[in-house]
Amino acid sequence: MNDQTQNLPFPGNPVVPQTFDASKVIQFQCRKGIACWNACCSNIDISLTPYDILRLKRRFEISSGEFLQKYTVPYELEQNSIVGVKLRPVENGTACQFMTPEGCSVYDDRPTACRYYPVALLSMRRQDEYTDHTSYALVDEPHCLGHKEPRQISVSDYRKEQGLEEYDDLARGWRQLILKKKSSGPSIGKPSKRSLELFFMVCYDLDRFSQFVVSEGFSDIYDLPAEEMKNILCDDVELMQFGFRLLKQVLFGEESIPLRKEAAHERHLRHQEKMQRMETEAAARRAAEQDEMYGNPDE
Repeated sequence: MNDQTQNLPFPGNPVVPQTFDASKVIQFQCRKGIACWNACCSNIDISLTPYDILRLKRRFEISSGEFLQKYTVPYELEQNSIVGVKLRPVENGTACQFMTPEGCSVYDDRPTACRYYPVALLSMRRQDEYTDHTSYALVDEPHCLGHKEPRQISVSDYRKEQGLEEYDDLARGWRQLILKKKSSGPSIGKPSKRSLELFFMVCYDLDRFSQFVVSEGFSDIYDLPAEEMKNILCDDVELMQFGFRLLKQVLFGEESIPLRKEAAHERHLRHQEKMQRMETEAAARRAAEQDEMYGNPDE
């Protein structure tokens, strides 16, 4: 099963190059006994959302760090930038670790990409826009016989049937972060190593993020009300959603989490220094371009 979320169709891709909205009626059914049973799980390329990891680590009653180490591999969502996480296949193979002859052993907590199949979720955002757009496409792989099953269903009803409304709602903040980063391009500059590490911890290693939130380093900077702090430490979902807010603040300056006065003042000074440095570098580039075009009059 290939994870087709957030990617536009391209040559050789099994995504049919036609997009549609949730009212589209498709013909599809996957059932035990179909000749291609387990075929899609035998060759996986499945990206995980933060909520996917939250559900699965809860199921196994292990920490997010343990889950990441045993069941996942990282990959670049964007070159030299933010990182994603994929399911690790079986050792020396391509099959999903959760596949059994009876089907998926974690079916109730299966990842978003598995729930969507054979529909591809396409989330897009243009550089000059503030909102993202959602559309869908069809994944048509030769091995899948589900397309020949005599059942028709709208994408909207299929999403409800597969429990995707909850999954999409709780992954929206994460997808918006990725889309915002990709659409902003060089306008926000290259994220620092520290920012990239924060992105990975917040999105995928929730238990380590929880430890960070209760650390002195965090409380020295952020001034969270006691009730809000209690809520996010008692509920993994609340903690995850808070983490998305924090990343928007750190990566894009969208402040919604109050800073302590001293930290706010230092942040303001750093911002001024950064802007001054960028202006100086821009002026130097312009001068170099003029010298190259017209020659240096002092020579």
